[in-house]
Amino acid sequence: MLEFIDEFANYVVINLLKMDLLSPIGSSVQFFIADVIKILFLLILMVFVISFVRSYFPPERTKKILEKYMGVKGNVFASLLGIVTPFCSCSSIPIFIGFIEAGIPLGVTFSFLITSPIVNEAAFAILLATFGWEVALLYTVSGVVIGVLGGLLIGKLKMEHLVEEYVYEIRRRRPAKIKELTFKDRIEFSKQNTIDIIKRVWLYLIIGIGIGAIIHGYLPPESYLIQLIGPENPFALIIATIIAVPIYSNALGTIPIAEALIGKGVPIGTALAFMMATTALSLPEAILLKKVIKPKLIAVFFGITSVAIILTGYMFNILFA
Repeated sequence: MLEFIDEFANYVVINLLKMDLLSPIGSSVQFFIADVIKILFLLILMVFVISFVRSYFPPERTKKILEKYMGVKGNVFASLLGIVTPFCSCSSIPIFIGFIEAGIPLGVTFSFLITSPIVNEAAFAILLATFGWEVALLYTVSGVVIGVLGGLLIGKLKMEHLVEEYVYEIRRRRPAKIKELTFKDRIEFSKQNTIDIIKRVWLYLIIGIGIGAIIHGYLPPESYLIQLIGPENPFALIIATIIAVPIYSNALGTIPIAEALIGKGVPIGTALAFMMATTALSLPEAILLKKVIKPKLIAVFFGITSVAIILTGYMFNILFA
C-alpha cells in the first residue's frame, strides 16, 4: 500500500506536473504528496481504532482505576493510559491536575504527564507510515519506559511539598456517574473523535510536512544545521534536545521534519530525540505547570525527562546505525 502511494506521487510529479524527480522542487513536491497521503490514511485508521478503545476509559473511570494501583504498577498503568489520552503537553495538564486532586501519587501522575504527549495513536500512525513497524513500536515502548522511570524517580524524591497548596485544598467533586455506552455509541464516539482530531491537527501536519519537504529537497547535507546535529558531532543529541525545548508543537508536526533530517544523514536517534523533546518539553507547558507546581519541581521534571530522551536517542542511534 505504502509503496503504491510513493509510485503515485512519482507519477504526479513526472507525468502531471512535468517536473524532474531529481530536481530540488520535484523532490520536495514528491515528498509532500507522498507524506500527506500516507500520513492521513494511517492517521484516520489508527485514531478511529484507538478512539474506540478510549471510549472505555473516560476520565472518571481512569481516576478510579489509577487509585487501585500502587507502586510500579501505578506508574506503568499511568504511562499506558498516556498513550490513549490527549497528545499535546498543554492539554494533558488539566488531567494532571485532576489526578493530583483525586489523591493519585505525584510520581504516578508524572508518569502520565511525561508519556501522554510523547506517545499517542496519531504519532504511532505517522511513525508507522514514515519509518516502519520496528521504529514505531520501539518509539512507543521507549516513551512508556521514559514515563515510568521518570515518574518513579520523581516519586522517590518525595516532592509533594512542591505542588501548590491550593491544589490539595480543592474539595473533591462528587464522582460523576459513568455512562455505559452501547457498541453503536462507541462507533459514533470514535467517528466524532477522529473528525475532531483531524480538524485540530491537519494544519500542524501540513506545516510539518511542508518544512520536511523543503529540507528534503533544498537543504544540502553539508549545510550548517545538518553538520550541527549530524553524526560527526558527538554533542548532536544534546544540542537537538536543547534546540527543541523552545519549540511548541506536537509529534504530528515534527515527525515529517525528523524524516527529512534523517534523509539528509542525521542519525535516527538524534532526529527522534528532537521530536520527543519538542512534544514532551516546551515553554508554554512550563508556564502552565507553574500555576500548579513550584519552579524546582518543574526543573526536576524537565531535567529528568531531557536526560531520558537523550539516552533514548543514543539507544536508537546504536540500534539503527
